[in-house]
Amino acid sequence: MSAVLWTLIALPSAAGVLLALAGRAADRVAPAVAVTVAAAGLALACAAAVGRPAVEAPLLAGLPLGLRVDGLSALLVVTVAAVSLAVLAFAVWDIGPGESRGRFFGLMLLFSGAMLATVTAADLVTLLMAWEVMGALSWALIGYWWPDTDRVRAANTAFLTTRAADLGLYLAAGAALAAGRPGSLAVDRLDETADPWLSLITAGVMVAALGKSAQLPFSFWLSRAMSGPSPVSALLHSATMVVAGAYLLLRLEPLLTASGWGGPAVAWTGAATAVLLGLVAVAQRDLKQLLAASSCAQIGFMVLAAGAHATTGGTLQLMAHAAAKSLAFLAAGAWLTLLGTKALPALRGAARRHRTAGVTFTVAALTLAGVPPLSLWAAKDVLLAAALEESAWLYAVGLAAAVVSAVYSAKALWFVWRPDDGRAAPGRPGEGRAATGRIPLVGGAPLGVLAAACAALTVTAFPPLRDTVARLIGYGAGTAPHVWEFALSGAVAVAASGAAWAWGARAVPVPHARVRGWLRDWLGLEAFVRTVVVRPVLGLARALAAFDDRVLDRGAETAALGVLRLARGTDRQVERGLLDAGVDGAAHGVVRLAARTDRHVEQGLADAAVEGIASAARGLGRWARRPQTGQLHQYLAQAVAALTVLAVVLVLVR
Repeated sequence: MSAVLWTLIALPSAAGVLLALAGRAADRVAPAVAVTVAAAGLALACAAAVGRPAVEAPLLAGLPLGLRVDGLSALLVVTVAAVSLAVLAFAVWDIGPGESRGRFFGLMLLFSGAMLATVTAADLVTLLMAWEVMGALSWALIGYWWPDTDRVRAANTAFLTTRAADLGLYLAAGAALAAGRPGSLAVDRLDETADPWLSLITAGVMVAALGKSAQLPFSFWLSRAMSGPSPVSALLHSATMVVAGAYLLLRLEPLLTASGWGGPAVAWTGAATAVLLGLVAVAQRDLKQLLAASSCAQIGFMVLAAGAHATTGGTLQLMAHAAAKSLAFLAAGAWLTLLGTKALPALRGAARRHRTAGVTFTVAALTLAGVPPLSLWAAKDVLLAAALEESAWLYAVGLAAAVVSAVYSAKALWFVWRPDDGRAAPGRPGEGRAATGRIPLVGGAPLGVLAAACAALTVTAFPPLRDTVARLIGYGAGTAPHVWEFALSGAVAVAASGAAWAWGARAVPVPHARVRGWLRDWLGLEAFVRTVVVRPVLGLARALAAFDDRVLDRGAETAALGVLRLARGTDRQVERGLLDAGVDGAAHGVVRLAARTDRHVEQGLADAAVEGIASAARGLGRWARRPQTGQLHQYLAQAVAALTVLAVVLVLVR
C-alpha cells in the first residue's frame, strides 16, 4: 500500500508541474488531463483510506520525510480528492478556451497535491514543506489574472498575511527540536513534550493554524482572496488551504489539552470568529464577499470544536462545509460567468433564470444555515454539546453564531430568488466569459453531485454517521446532544432564517451607518493591521534605512575620506620628507665615504707605491755606484778564484 500513498501525492503534483511548465502549449489537453488525474486521485484516496498506509523516506540526517494515513486523515484525503474532482470538472466550462488553461489546471493540481501532503504529513518537516507549497500556490492562483494589478496586490496581501502567521509553525518545529526528545518532530507525539517547549509548540501551532484558516485577527486576507477565479475560491475555501488550519488543530487536540491553556484559547477564538465574521457576512452586498466571510464563520465552528475537545463534531463540520461551500462558490461562479456580476442587487432573479445553479445554491445555503434536516445543523449540535460541557457562556456564543449563519444564508437566498427588478447586471472585465446563456452538462453535473452530498448527510442518518466517524478517527463520539439541544438550535435556525427573509434587502439593523461600514469593511482588520503592524514596521525599516544612509554610510564615507586625506598628507609630509631626507643623508654619507676612501685608501696606496718605487730606485743607485768605486775588479778576482778551485776539485775527483 505504500505505493498507493506515494502515487496519491506524486500523481497530481507531477501532472501539475508538467501542465504549468507547458503553459499555453498544453491549453487544449489541460482540462482532460486535469479531470483524469483528479479522478485517479479520488480512486487512490479511497484505496489509501481503506489500507491506511504509512511511508518514510530519508531527507536529512535524523529528519526523515514521513507520510501516514490514519483515521482522521483517511476522511480528509477522500474529501479533498472528491471536492478537487468536482471543482476541476466545473472549471472545464468556467475557464474558457481563451484563458491560459495549462497554467490554471496545472496550478490547481499542484494545489490539491500540496493539501493531500498536508493532511497525510506524519512529522513537522513534511508538514512545513507542504504548508509552504500550498501558500505559494494560493498566491499564484489568487493572482491568476496577473495583468490586473489590483488582483496581484490582493494576492500579495493574502500571501504576506498567511506567510507571517506561518512563522508560528517554524517556532513550533524549533521548540520541538530544542526539546531534544526522540521523535520530537512526530505530529502525534508533540503532546509528550515537557514545558516550556510544550507551550512554545502550542503557541506556534495556534498562530499558524489561525492564520491559515483566516480566524481573528487574520480574517481580512480571505476577503482579498476573492480576486481569483471562482473555481479557485471554491477549492481554496472548501477542502484545501482555508480548512488546513482547522484540520491541524483538530489533529493536534491532544496537544491543546496537554498545554492546559491552548484548548480554551482556541475555543474562544473560534467562537468569536464565528459570531463577528458572521455579522460581516450579513453586512456584505457582494455575493463572493458574503461567502468568504461565511467561510471564516463556519471554520470558526471547527476551531471551537478543536478547543472544546469535540473532534468528531469538528470533523463532521469540516466534511459538510467542504461540500456546501464548494457548491455555493461554484453556483456563484456560474452566475458570475453567465451574468458578469457578483453584486447581490444585480443578482435578483438569478436563481429563477438559471434553475440548476439556483436549486443547488439553495441546498448549499440551507446547509450553511443549519436548517433541519441538513447536515451542518447536526454537526453544530455535536460540537455545541461539547461546548456546553466546557462553559455555558461558550455554548451561548456558539449558539449566537449559529443564528447569525442562518441570517446571512437567508439573505443570499432572498436576493437570488427575488424577482428581477429590471436592474442591469454590470459585467466586469475578464469575467462573464461563457459563450452560452445556460450551464452545460459539464458545468451542471458537479453542482448536482455536490448538492446530493450535502443532502445525504441528514439528521435521519446522523447518529450512525456520527458513530462511524468517531470510530474511524479514534477520538470517541463525544457527548451526544440532548433532544432539547436539537430542538433549540433547529428552532432558532428556522426563526432566524424566516426573519432574515422577511427583512429582505433593507440595511442591517445596527445603530449607526458607521458601524455598517465597519462591518462591511471586515471589521477594519486590514486597516488596523496596516496601522498597528505594517506602518510601524515600514517606519522602523525606513528609520533604519535613513540611519544607514545618513549615519552609517556617511560615517563610513567620512572615515574613508579621512583615511584618504591622511594618506595624501602622509605622502606629502611624511613619506616624501623622510624619504628625501633619507636619500639625501645616504647620498652625503656615500660622498663622505668616498672622500674618506679617497683620502685614506687611495692616498695610502699611492704613497706606498711611490715609496716602493723610490726604494727600488735607491737600491739600483747603490748598485750602480759600486762599479765606480773599484770593487768591480775585486768581484772579478773572487770569481776567477772560485772557478779555479772548482776546476781542481773536478780533476781530483776524476
